[in-house]
Amino acid sequence: MKYDLVIFDWDGTVMDSTGRIVSCMHAAARDLALPALADDQVCGIIGLGLPEAISSLYPVLDTAGVEQMRDRYAFHFIEAESTPSALYPGAEEVLTQLRGQGLKLAVATGKSRKGLQRVWGNTGLDRYFHASRCADESGSKPQPHMVLELLDELAVAPERAVVVGDTSFDLDMARNAGVDRIAVSYGAHPLDRLLPCEPLAVIDRLNDLLPLVGLAANELVTETV
Repeated sequence: MKYDLVIFDWDGTVMDSTGRIVSCMHAAARDLALPALADDQVCGIIGLGLPEAISSLYPVLDTAGVEQMRDRYAFHFIEAESTPSALYPGAEEVLTQLRGQGLKLAVATGKSRKGLQRVWGNTGLDRYFHASRCADESGSKPQPHMVLELLDELAVAPERAVVVGDTSFDLDMARNAGVDRIAVSYGAHPLDRLLPCEPLAVIDRLNDLLPLVGLAANELVTETV
C-alpha cells in the first residue's frame, strides 16, 4: 500500500450536508436582513472556517456582524441537526474497510470542534478515526496547518498520506502541506474548481476510493471497530 493515513474532509465528502449548510446560511442572513445570495455562492465557501466563510460572503460585515451571523447560523444548524444529515452511500463501509486494512484515518474539517463532536455524538462515527482537526483549533483551509498537525500527531510522513475532499480548499490545503489529494465530484465545488488543484484522481462515489488507497476490491477485509 502506498498510504498509511487517509485524511477526510467531512461536509460534502463523508456526510451529505451541503444542502443543510446552504439553507442555514440563508436563514441566518434573513435573520440579520442581509441580501439573499444564490445557492452556488454559498456552496463556493463551504470548506472554509465559519468566520472566514461569512466574511467572504458578506465583506461589509465588521467583526461584531460576523459574530452575529455566526451565532444565527449555529442556531439554525443545531436545530436542523436534531435529524442528522445522511452519510453518502457506502461511506461507513469504506471507513470500515480502510480500518480493516490497517490504515490510519483522520478528519480535517471547516467545522468547529463543538460541531464535529455533536455530529459524532449523534452518529457514533468517531470510532473510525484516529485523530481530527477543526477550523477553530487550527488554521482554516486552504492553509496547511490541519494536515501538518495530523501528520505530526500520527507520526506519518507527507508522502504516506492522502487528503480526500470535495472543495478546492481541501485540495489546496493538501497541496500546501505536500500531500497527495483525491477529489470527490459529488460535493460542494464543481469540477472546474477541483481540477486546477491537480488531484491524483476524481471519484464519483466514495467506494471508488478503496482501490486508490488500499487493497483492490476483491481483497477487502472487514474489521469491527
